[in-house]
Amino acid sequence: MITFGQARQGICSRCLLRLRYSQSGQRQLVFSGKAHGIRLASPTSTTTTWPPLRRHVQSQQFKPFVPPSPESLPKAAPPKTYRRTRKWGRRLLYLAFSLGVIYEVDEYFLYSSLARSARTFWLGLVVATDYKINFRPHPPLANSIQDLHTRNAERLFDLLRTNGGLYLKIGQAIAMQSAILPPAFQKMFSKMFDDAPQNPWKDAEKVILEDFGKTPEELFGVSFSGEPGKGVMERTARASASVAQVHWARLADGREVAVKIQKREIAQQVGLDLWTFKVVARIYTFLFDIPLYSLVPYISERLLLETDFVNEADNSERMAQLVAGESRLRGRVYIPKVYRELSSKRIMTAEWIEGVRLWDKETLTRPWQGRWRQGSPGCRGEPLDPPDHDTVAKVLRTNALEEHLKPTRDWWKGPSGKGGLGVSLKDTMQTMVDLFSAQMFLWGTCHADPHPGNIFIRRLPSGKPELVLIDHGLYVHMQPEFRHQYSLFWKSLMTFDNKTIGKIVQSWGINNPDVFASATLMRPYSGGDNSTSDGIKRTMSAKEQQERSYEMQQQMRKGIREILADEKKWPRELIFIGRNLRIVQGNNQFLGAPVNRIKIMGNWASRSLVDSPDLSYGEKLLNLGRHFLFKFVLFSSDVVFYTSKIAQFFGRKQNVEDDVEASMKKMAGDMGFELNHRVFEG
Repeated sequence: MITFGQARQGICSRCLLRLRYSQSGQRQLVFSGKAHGIRLASPTSTTTTWPPLRRHVQSQQFKPFVPPSPESLPKAAPPKTYRRTRKWGRRLLYLAFSLGVIYEVDEYFLYSSLARSARTFWLGLVVATDYKINFRPHPPLANSIQDLHTRNAERLFDLLRTNGGLYLKIGQAIAMQSAILPPAFQKMFSKMFDDAPQNPWKDAEKVILEDFGKTPEELFGVSFSGEPGKGVMERTARASASVAQVHWARLADGREVAVKIQKREIAQQVGLDLWTFKVVARIYTFLFDIPLYSLVPYISERLLLETDFVNEADNSERMAQLVAGESRLRGRVYIPKVYRELSSKRIMTAEWIEGVRLWDKETLTRPWQGRWRQGSPGCRGEPLDPPDHDTVAKVLRTNALEEHLKPTRDWWKGPSGKGGLGVSLKDTMQTMVDLFSAQMFLWGTCHADPHPGNIFIRRLPSGKPELVLIDHGLYVHMQPEFRHQYSLFWKSLMTFDNKTIGKIVQSWGINNPDVFASATLMRPYSGGDNSTSDGIKRTMSAKEQQERSYEMQQQMRKGIREILADEKKWPRELIFIGRNLRIVQGNNQFLGAPVNRIKIMGNWASRSLVDSPDLSYGEKLLNLGRHFLFKFVLFSSDVVFYTSKIAQFFGRKQNVEDDVEASMKKMAGDMGFELNHRVFEG
C-alpha cells in the first residue's frame, strides 16, 4: 500500500519501489530487491512503463449562463387540483361535523335515545346472526347450544342494563316469563329486579317545577332547613325503579306520602324506545318465523300507559272502589289513597305505606312483640306517629343531601329487634289468591305486575294479615264476553271438560289445547289427549344429547306457533293474565304452598258466572246449579292437596307447588324447554 505522501516522494518502504518519469514524459516504476514474494529476473532494478498522461483543456470561449426566454419554453402543464381528494375531504369533514351535532343533540336534548336505539339495532343484528349460524345440533362457532344461549343472554342483559329506563321494564317482563326460556336466560334475567340507579335530586326537582310550575317547597309545603310549622321531605329516594323513584315526605297537615317522580329522561326516550322495540320484533318475526309482532302493539300500549301516572291513579282508585264493594275482600285488602291535587302525569303522590314485603317470610312469621289487640303501624289507614322535630333539624344541618328523616317505627319487633308480624302464611296467601281471582273472573280488571316488591303485609288488631297492593300502572281490562269465556275455561279445566276447552281455545285461534291448558294451570294438564307430548317422545327417543336439545327447542318454537296460530283471534289480554298467574304461583311456592291455589281460582271462576252483574237472571240461576255441582267435583282437588300437606307435616320437604313444578319440568322437558320458577332469586 502506497500512501499519498510516499507516492509524491516515489518511495515504498517495503518494496523499495521508485516512481520516475522518462524524458518522453512516461511514468516508470523501478523495483529494487524482493518484495511481496515477487522474484525478480535479476538482482538489479526492474522498470515498468505506463501510458502517457492526457490533459483536457477547454477550447471554447467562456460564456455566462443565460436563462431561456419564456417564448422558447414549451407550454406549461396545468397544475394539479386534487379535486377528488378535496371532495372526499369535504365529505368527511361534513360527516364528522354532522355526527358531532347529532351526538350533542342526542346527549343533551334526547337523553341518548338515538345512541340507545343504535346499540339495540347493532346487538339485534349480532344476536340474530349468531343464532342463524350456530343454532343447529353441532354449532360451528360454539361448543354447544347452551354456550350459544349463555353468550347471547349476557349480551342482551348488558344491553338492557346499559340502556336502562323502559328497557329495564321490558327486561323485567322477559324475566317474569323466563321460566320457558333456556337456563342461561333464567339465570341472567333473575337480576332484573335489582333496584335501578336513582337520579340526582336536581333532576327530580326539575320535573316538579316543569309539571306544576312550583318548587317542591311550594308544592308540598316542606322545608329543607327544618323550619317550624312546615313539613319535611327526603331528597334521597327510598326506592328507585326503571321509570321512577319514590321519595318520602310528611306534609304540614300530618299526612305521610310517597312521592313517585318519573325520571326526567323517560318522556324523551319512551317514544323512540318503543319504536325500536317494534322494529326489532318485526325483524325477528321475519328471521325466525315466530308470530310475535302481532302482539307488540298491545304490549307497547300497555308499557306506554305505565309511564302515565294519571292512568295509574285511575287504576288505583278504581281498584279501591272494587275492593270496598266486595264483602269477601273488604277489610283484608288495602289500596293506598292517591292525592290528586299533588299528582300529575309524571308525579303521583299517594299514602305512605308501612309494612313488610312479601318476600320477607321470616319477619312475617316471627312472634308479635307488640301489645295485644294492636295492629302494626298504619294498618287500616290509621295515622302514623310524627318524626321528632329536633332530630329532623339536626339531620338536616349535618347531612343535607343524604338525610333519612322517616322514623323507623319498628317497636313491634320488641327490645331485641327479633320480633315479627306473627301472621299466618295461609291467611296471607289466601287473601292474595282471592284478590287476583276476583280481578280476573269477577271484575275483569287485572293487576299485571303483582311481584313481591309490590305487596306489603300489615297486621290487623285481630292478628289477621292485611294485604296492601301498590304500583297500579300495569293493568289489563277484559271485555265481559272474554271474561265469561275465561271463567268457563278455568271451570272446564277443573272438570276435564275437553269439549268445552277445545271450543273455547279454537275461538281464540289456538291449535294446541293441551299446551295452553298446562300453561294456564301452571301444572301439567292430564285431561287432554296428550297428542303433543306423545308425538315428541316418539320422534326423539334415541337421539344423542346435542341433537335432542336442538329438536326439543325446535318443538318449542312449533308449540308457540300453534298457540298463536290465528293472530287475529288470539286475545291480547292473555299475555298479561298469564304473567299474573305466573307470579302468583311463584309467590305461593315461595311461601311453602300454604293454600290450594288452583282450587281457590277454580272456585272463583265458577262463582263469578253466578255473581257477574252483566248476566241475566236466567243465566245466573243456571250457573248457580252448575256451581254447586262443581263444588262437589273440587273435593278431589282437596284430597290431593291435603295428602301432600300430611306428608309435609311428617317430614317431607317438598310442598304441593314443588310437586307441580317437578311435573311441569318433566312435561316441559319433553316439549322442548326447561322451567325455572325461582325468578326472584338474586
